[in-house]
Amino acid sequence: MAQLKDGMVGTIAYTLHVDGVEFEEVTADDNMEYLHGAENIVPGLEAALEGKQPGDSFSVEVQPVDGYGDYDEELIDEYPSEDFDTEDELEPGMEIEIMDEEGEMYEGTILEMNDDYIRVDFNDPLAGKILTYDVKVVDVRPATEEELKMGFPASLLDEMDDDHDHDGHNHHH
Repeated sequence: MAQLKDGMVGTIAYTLHVDGVEFEEVTADDNMEYLHGAENIVPGLEAALEGKQPGDSFSVEVQPVDGYGDYDEELIDEYPSEDFDTEDELEPGMEIEIMDEEGEMYEGTILEMNDDYIRVDFNDPLAGKILTYDVKVVDVRPATEEELKMGFPASLLDEMDDDHDHDGHNHHH
């Protein structure tokens, strides 16, 4: 049986619980592929998958340091309310994208807002959280050369491609 180790692609299904509440579910039908050893998934989950085989099921509790990191108070920023288009009906808890001076986009969550300023938290929603994964290993296979070069499974490319327009190049005159 193939085992999960560096250079292998694992297909996994899992449920993630955070604070006792289901946060995310990936079923066997819409399972996820990842390249072992390439940090495609949180380190604590990858470590727990090491050596596992198809058909294995297990639960693992991942501490923040091996998950999405500690919660960082410094990643909270305030912006003048007038910088925002009020038509967007923003409210606390909403995710928002902010562009910095270099034109990089950052995703944050609105913590609070009033007439003067909007307070945005740029921590990952899972930062500082203990993550409980219930995992089933669906399949294990060796990565292709191309996948090893890219550092992630080819199936992730298909997901990214869905965002692009496919019919730009073959017009017949």
